[in-house]
Amino acid sequence: MPNRNLASAEMAGEDTTPMNGAVLLRLVRDVARISAAGFSGFFKRECTELGRRVSLLAHFLEEIEDSERIQQCCRMGSSSFPNSGFADLNLALLVAKRLLFAANGFDNSELNCDDATMKILFQFQCVTWKLEKALDNLPYDDLNISEEVLEQVELVRSQLRRAGERHGRPLNPSLSQPLDKEIEGLHLHNVGNTVNEASAKVEGVGEGVEAVEHILNEDVNDPVSLSCKALEESKKPESVSVPDDLRCPISLELMRDPVIVATGQTYERCYIQRWLDCGNTTCPKTRQKLQNLSLTPNYVLRSLISQWCAKHEVVQLASVVNGRLKRSDGSFRDVKGDMAAIEVLVCRLASRCVKEIRAAVAEIRSLSKRSTDNRILLAAAGAIPILVNLLASDDGEVQDNAVTSILNLSIYNENKELIMLANAVPSVVQVLREGSVEAKENAAATLFTLSVAEENKIIIGASGAIPALVELLQNGTSRGKKDAATALFNLCIYQGNKGRAVRAGIVPVLVKMLTDSSSMADEALTILAILVSHHEAKAALVGARATIHVLADLLGTGLPHCRENAVVILASICRRNSTNLACLSRLGAARALAELAESGTERAKRKAAALLEQLRSSQEV
Repeated sequence: MPNRNLASAEMAGEDTTPMNGAVLLRLVRDVARISAAGFSGFFKRECTELGRRVSLLAHFLEEIEDSERIQQCCRMGSSSFPNSGFADLNLALLVAKRLLFAANGFDNSELNCDDATMKILFQFQCVTWKLEKALDNLPYDDLNISEEVLEQVELVRSQLRRAGERHGRPLNPSLSQPLDKEIEGLHLHNVGNTVNEASAKVEGVGEGVEAVEHILNEDVNDPVSLSCKALEESKKPESVSVPDDLRCPISLELMRDPVIVATGQTYERCYIQRWLDCGNTTCPKTRQKLQNLSLTPNYVLRSLISQWCAKHEVVQLASVVNGRLKRSDGSFRDVKGDMAAIEVLVCRLASRCVKEIRAAVAEIRSLSKRSTDNRILLAAAGAIPILVNLLASDDGEVQDNAVTSILNLSIYNENKELIMLANAVPSVVQVLREGSVEAKENAAATLFTLSVAEENKIIIGASGAIPALVELLQNGTSRGKKDAATALFNLCIYQGNKGRAVRAGIVPVLVKMLTDSSSMADEALTILAILVSHHEAKAALVGARATIHVLADLLGTGLPHCRENAVVILASICRRNSTNLACLSRLGAARALAELAESGTERAKRKAAALLEQLRSSQEV
């Protein structure tokens, strides 16, 4: 077992020096090296997923290694970060590293090792939970790290949360025993030590069994029975093992919208788009240079995934079964009559008579507005793909009603995925560019509702929607501007879309809204506050002559959240900028900042206090 040798070497050289930022980074790099050699055995999948998630923390730890906050924490304690999440992170990483060593190469086929299998499975649950909690408790606001790295950490946290939901949390929720006690229990004997004779028949089983035997908490009365329950949980339909061919090579999760890149490899659309948005031009799996960055839907694989999901009862999107509609309270309603009428209506959408299509799509618009049940039945009848095709209609009335129908249908969460799978976004963006006034407004609102899902923010941002939304924000009707602003705010939460918005000219448009004292000033401030963390947006704001004057005025007036957003923006554009600090000082902003530091929101207090300190320091120079 070649991987065992590498793992043994890693364990033999395990760092026992006092914990600091460098030690955290070293642990992550150790895991990355072990992962790079590959895993084998019964727990290959679990080891691969855990190793990948831990390895993603490398950039975060590299950025904070020399952080002033970290050094301050180290000075406060001789061997650890006191009263912080870093101590738990160190221990969780150490447990993860040792568990990878224990589980790698484990083979339960040669012996009756069900006991050990269940225990190791339980430990993967525990380690996932501990890493999630450790990352949740880190003082991110006190660390000087970039938005890009924060986003990567958030990706790891969300993956850990999903893994916990998929496989279940530790069955003993208290888990009150300190992590260091568990690490002591997880200590592995040297490879040369004697192991149980039966376990020794399979290489590495002895170490694995002994490793997990002691990691269980002392207050768990019957760890074996608990582990049995954990194993039974993992065998539920929602936790059924997904074939590797149906998994995205990046996320290792079941694909929903598979796309093919230039090298012929297939990925989940949102993950490969995120990869490309980060400036990568190679195929993640083969490392080959991509001849182009186009993404082609893999309809064959999507069909296979749908068949697999139906066979294993995974994520059943349809809420209508045998003519009965399942309600949120678990009861059923007979909808055979309604379903038959809606199916006839949907069939009329394919008519060659424009007049009949107009009547049908107008009726669907009305039905989709009335109730959730209608939205479910329309989707079940196959209305969504046909409505998406009608977005390209030359008939303005048909196009208006089609985009509004899609907006209404998207209100029901499960329909959002169906709309995305129907490849609706490019057509909605085309309506946003060239449709009627009402159609543009409803197209913007549709993009907003679809962008609630994180993965959809990536796909919509890459579709060319942002320039069209900025155009609507600048030149649309009052309602159109509101719809565009809400969509842009949602999209710009994703870091990769911030640069797109800046390059589309959003900053001068938002600044003009502030200087014009329009009714959109609140929305403009909110969007600017999330954009300012991006270096391009910050540069554009610094270059806008009236920005500081307007923001300084807003510090002392307006609603609490408006004042908060104003100080957030000012703190960013004045940081290490003596010219802007001098301008702020001349405007007499110190008084408003002092008041805000005393009575503002918690975030406003922090930002105002930091900005005041910068003002004082600049005046002393």
